Amino acid sequence: MQKIIWLLALLTCSITVNAQMPGGGMPGGGMPGGQAGARPANIGHLYGKILDSDGKPMPYTSVIVFQNRLDSATGTRKDVLVKGVMTQNNGDFSLEELPIFGPLQLKISATGYKPYTQTIAFLTKKPAPGTIPSFDKDLGNIKLTASISQLQGVTVTGAKPLMKMDMDKKVFNVEQNITSTGGTALDVMKNVPSVNVDIDGNVTMRNAAPQLFIDGRPTTLTLEQIPADAIESVEVITAPSAKYDASGGGAGILNIVLKKNRKTGYNGNIRAGVDKRGAINGGIDFNLRQDKVNITASGMINQNKGRTTGLTDRTSLNTDPLTHIVQDNESRNGGGFAFARLGLDYFANNRTTLSVSGVKVHGSMKPTSTLDIDADTTYTNGRSIHSYGRRLTNSNRVFNGTGLVLGMKHLFPHEGEELTVDANYFGGAFDNNSTYNTNYYTSRGGTLTGNELQKIEGNGKMRNITIQTDYVKPFNATTKLEAGLRAGIRHTENNNYNYLYDNSKEVYNLIPNVSSNYENNENVYAGYATFSSSINNFSYKLGLRAESSNYDGKLTQTNEKFSNSYPVSLFPTVFLSQKLKNSQELQLSYNRRINRPNFFQLIPFADSTDKLNITKGNPNLVPEFTQSLEFSYMKTFKGNHTLLASAYYKYTDHLITSYTSQETDEATGSTALINTYINANSSHTTGAEITVQNYLTKWWDISTNLNIYNSKINTGDSAAVEQDALWSLYGKFNSNFKLPASFDIQLTATYQSKTNLPVNNQKQFGGGPPDMVAQSSSQGYIRPFYGIDIAIKKSFLKSKAASVTLSVSDIFRSRKTDQYSSSIYFVQNYNRLRDPQMIKLNFAYRFGKVDVSLFKRKSQGANGANMMDGMQ
Repeated sequence: MQKIIWLLALLTCSITVNAQMPGGGMPGGGMPGGQAGARPANIGHLYGKILDSDGKPMPYTSVIVFQNRLDSATGTRKDVLVKGVMTQNNGDFSLEELPIFGPLQLKISATGYKPYTQTIAFLTKKPAPGTIPSFDKDLGNIKLTASISQLQGVTVTGAKPLMKMDMDKKVFNVEQNITSTGGTALDVMKNVPSVNVDIDGNVTMRNAAPQLFIDGRPTTLTLEQIPADAIESVEVITAPSAKYDASGGGAGILNIVLKKNRKTGYNGNIRAGVDKRGAINGGIDFNLRQDKVNITASGMINQNKGRTTGLTDRTSLNTDPLTHIVQDNESRNGGGFAFARLGLDYFANNRTTLSVSGVKVHGSMKPTSTLDIDADTTYTNGRSIHSYGRRLTNSNRVFNGTGLVLGMKHLFPHEGEELTVDANYFGGAFDNNSTYNTNYYTSRGGTLTGNELQKIEGNGKMRNITIQTDYVKPFNATTKLEAGLRAGIRHTENNNYNYLYDNSKEVYNLIPNVSSNYENNENVYAGYATFSSSINNFSYKLGLRAESSNYDGKLTQTNEKFSNSYPVSLFPTVFLSQKLKNSQELQLSYNRRINRPNFFQLIPFADSTDKLNITKGNPNLVPEFTQSLEFSYMKTFKGNHTLLASAYYKYTDHLITSYTSQETDEATGSTALINTYINANSSHTTGAEITVQNYLTKWWDISTNLNIYNSKINTGDSAAVEQDALWSLYGKFNSNFKLPASFDIQLTATYQSKTNLPVNNQKQFGGGPPDMVAQSSSQGYIRPFYGIDIAIKKSFLKSKAASVTLSVSDIFRSRKTDQYSSSIYFVQNYNRLRDPQMIKLNFAYRFGKVDVSLFKRKSQGANGANMMDGMQ
């Protein structure tokens, strides 16, 4: 309770700072982050097409940009040449790396045509809080013989804010997060407000598992397979519009935006690091832009030498005699993964870009564990029998994945009108082999009474194909129509073979009852349309998405089949926004979404390697549907301090949740508790979330996020245990310091109060059944916990091209899972601690040359002469 009071006091302090900060822009009078008076590099980009009076392209036409500047020698102002090009054969021209401050004069001249002059301004007024307009400007088709109205100026900002809010998403810039340096996307998510990451890597938003996207497309990669240093920003989409895939349930979407660089020249970075256990990580990124071609390449390796300790204490309530079992577990991980990506963009002309990119992922995990099992059996006459066992596990999991993305983007002369077509393929295969050696003793240190050898051999593969096209048609500056089509086709195969060792014959015997070969196919077809507009300060966005889906599964050993088909389902979305005086804004949103059961929830395979947590899928599961309503208030204070407060409500029917029943264990033939999944009747969640961004000084900024929520499950089944409603709080605090001598420090703290066990943790494909822990099918809760991370970064060399980062996660060994669960069958306490006080040291070096003349051919001198002739 003291921690809750501490966090609320901190939030109150942050809001007070907002209200009391003296006015007049950022602290120090500069840009966000305290960059007083700093101006970014020349990043403006103008392009268009020159036509004659008949509408035909005009090649070899001079296009010049001037800027009026003060001559320090004479003290007078004069026009200075900034850039100049000749149009191509099709009339296209492109001018890059233009200054964004101050007006520019665009001059076009050709023999026999009236000179054309236009004033272009990239920065004409103070930008709206939290907005970052595009640095690119399409001037459209310009006819030299006709007058053309001037285009409106483009507004840009000089530095990226840590957070900005669009109508249907919140965007968090994570490039400057140093605590995640050398890590994966999982480490990045620990610093993103609204996102909760537990010690097993399960990610939730508002107590539910979100859908993961990369660059706006669904992905089958896990967060641990994406390098942190490749991520530019994270979009938290709690109420997705009709444009996005309707799957993912009520938790919304996490969209990871990867870094891109299209500046002329070459650039890149090299990084390497090591943690306290000797696990190394390293990577390289490279970007090359020459004329019409942009090439990006990146690669990364990351070793894993993690350690986890855990304890399970269970007392049975339904057995005679009663039993009390304590399992003490210590596991170590080995292996690692490698990630490589290669992309090519071809700028066919100023308005059409063709893209192709490929990704390769390889993972090899070699976990080992030691499990000590103490059991006490108490009979009604008071007699007690004690037994002890030790199980040694060795596993080897290998995953290989390959992805390919083909894309086309075409911009029309009318600004904002565009057409995109994408085809996305990702496929992979895995092998999963584990051996279990269990020795039974009379007691700890006692006599060996028996031995059991078991092994599981598994393999599988998957294939995911997505084809999507989107079209955007603006009617004016505030009104536009978006529409698109999408097809998603997924195929999954999984084979598991369970063996027990026969000591008399000295061979492993296959147990057919707990071995399965399974195939699953899922197809989703969708179309959507959204219409957005505004009336004065009121904006709205209405959308409707239609999806049809079907899936089928088959046990290939028995040819037993399971299937379900859904006709067209409609998913409406509504977004309303009202801007108020004094930089205030109100938003109201509604949407309907679907959550389809995943592969491991459907597969009817019983995993009985852990006798306390035998798990089995349910092929009869159907999708769950969630309706969400959210109301938000945003206020930007003087100094660009930001307060975002939201209240939300979610209602789900056919909720997919865990369920425990007493059945026959097919591996042993004895009665055991089986954890599976069912469709509950319904559930509802109510909550409120507050996010505050503060720029206290030019060298110190903080962000605070609090989420208070309450959830309730109605099972509709007397045999199932319903969770009691419980109010819970999740908080996240991030503080960044910019110190003298190019030092940076980042401090991150998280806190989770007592909360109900998660309803449904979705698992990603690639390496066997999910790890078994205390099941959420029981009534119970997670005890409060907190965690603190810190990192310090030192930059050096010219332009701070090199840096060294030292980070420590979970400083106080406090970020652990500590659960209590109970049912009509048992009472259980479970705790787990993973990689506390992990220390990492990382080095990074940026290199490159951004130079528009770097790759120009020497023969371009003639064009330069003609260009100068045209200026006369």
